Amino acid sequence: MSTSRRGRRATLLSVLAIPTVALLLGSTAQATAAPYNPDQSASEITAINADIQTHNHELGSQIRRVEGDSSTPASKVAAQQPQPAAALPNQVLATVPGMDVASYQGNVNWASWWSQGKRFVWTKATESTSYTNPYFAQQYNGSYNQGFIRGAYHFATPNTSSGAAQATYFVAHGGGWSKDGKTLPGALDMEYNPYGATCYGLSQAAMGAWIRDFHDTYHAKTGRWPVIYTSASWWNQCVGTSQNFSSTVPLWVARYASSAGTLPNGWGYYTVWQYTSSPLDQDTFNGALDRVQALANG
Repeated sequence: MSTSRRGRRATLLSVLAIPTVALLLGSTAQATAAPYNPDQSASEITAINADIQTHNHELGSQIRRVEGDSSTPASKVAAQQPQPAAALPNQVLATVPGMDVASYQGNVNWASWWSQGKRFVWTKATESTSYTNPYFAQQYNGSYNQGFIRGAYHFATPNTSSGAAQATYFVAHGGGWSKDGKTLPGALDMEYNPYGATCYGLSQAAMGAWIRDFHDTYHAKTGRWPVIYTSASWWNQCVGTSQNFSSTVPLWVARYASSAGTLPNGWGYYTVWQYTSSPLDQDTFNGALDRVQALANG
């Protein structure tokens, strides 16, 4: 075979291999367009895609932007091990691997992640009172059908509407809870403002009051208190000591390193730790699987 023919054949094989690779990596591929729907017009699809580009901020995206991701292969291994009692007094020395997803992951290969040991997941449902994840049904129901204990999360924008309004929108668009043993309480994502001032132009007192409004409304509508996701740096700067939610709210802390580090003001321990964003957001539960089930059961 001539060199030119071998080159053309290699190029063709490379092109043909791309869809196969994409399928294998489907659980981590970034999707920035609405899923196909034959009933939608071209203008509707364009509008949906524009909204996704404007309002699609996944969990931790702004924490990574500001604080960075220092996770390494070694730190990822360490994060999945029980933490030393000296570092986390009175902790259950067991962990359960989990993950979180948004529309960037598209249609997730849940069987693949299950085979890798993941057992719980939160998927983005909403942002503000204008965005819903177009892949939410596949991600939320698909994970459930695979056997995951799953929940939904809401990306908060406290300067656009009240906490009550956003909690109501969240519950109405996938963020509710049912006592089926496989549904986690909804999570409130509190992090750096992707649109402007770090604390959304709010004082610590106003931010704390906004979160309290969301917290109380979510509980009134579902009977459960929300989980709060945040980083110590953002929380201590934007909420400080204005409110303390530790008696009702499980903490989901973000820190991309080999330990969870200093926790946000008010909490003495974490329930979930997001320890890396590579190849997608990965989490570990602070306790054995029966504790994940207990959180789901309420």
